[in-house]
Amino acid sequence: MAFGKWIGGFFGFINTGSILGAIAGFVLGAVFDAFTDKTQQRYVEEDIPDDQNGYGQRVNPGTRNDFLFSLMVLVAHMIQADGKIMHSEMETVRKFLRDSFGPSAETEGNNILLRLFDYKKLQGESAWQQQIQQSCAEMSMGMPEEYRMQLVALLAQIAKADGKVHYKEIEALRQITNYLRLEASIVDQMLSLGGTTLEDAYKVLGITPEATDDEVRKAYRKMVIQHHPDKVSNLGEDVKEAATRKLQEINKAKEMIFQARGMN
Repeated sequence: MAFGKWIGGFFGFINTGSILGAIAGFVLGAVFDAFTDKTQQRYVEEDIPDDQNGYGQRVNPGTRNDFLFSLMVLVAHMIQADGKIMHSEMETVRKFLRDSFGPSAETEGNNILLRLFDYKKLQGESAWQQQIQQSCAEMSMGMPEEYRMQLVALLAQIAKADGKVHYKEIEALRQITNYLRLEASIVDQMLSLGGTTLEDAYKVLGITPEATDDEVRKAYRKMVIQHHPDKVSNLGEDVKEAATRKLQEINKAKEMIFQARGMN
């Protein structure tokens, strides 16, 4: 799937009078003047085969366009959260775009981020914060919970890109999670993914070491249901693969806890 195609498809969102539409008008109007067909992809349905879990469904490609542009807006917010634009964080985003859409996406995506940085400078910090809040409110109304959780998971990856997480990045993640109307515990869960300690494992499942064995099992089952890759399959293979890696880390955390407790 060409990166420019979902950007072009997103132009259909600009005329809705939304905050995200206003941001898209500023950013995409300057970067991608060539994409003027505003409705080419937004009303074409694709068949997504049902799997045994019943998560498959028919979807509008506009859903993916909206998800990806929303991701770029929140990525720009996260990268600047600590007041610095780190190479490692930018490279994490470039790699995601490169692996997902091909080599040309790296340049195009970089241009979008630069325009989003300019947009923040133009609006000022206070206005930018307000727009992030309003944008997240739009996302919470227009996106299922599993899509919003995937947004937070990808943002957490960016926060961890340089090997340490600044407290302002944690604050930004908590802020976004709250604006997206998600449980506050999700931040610790996403930041603890990939951890090597038992403490990390408990955080991944959103429980404490004092939890009973039944509570551990219940927390694990809840995480599997919430983060099953098939729930985001209609966002594309790249997002589904990211969710698959996350589920593998959830399983790793479960096994670590089960082994420590002697559970089967």
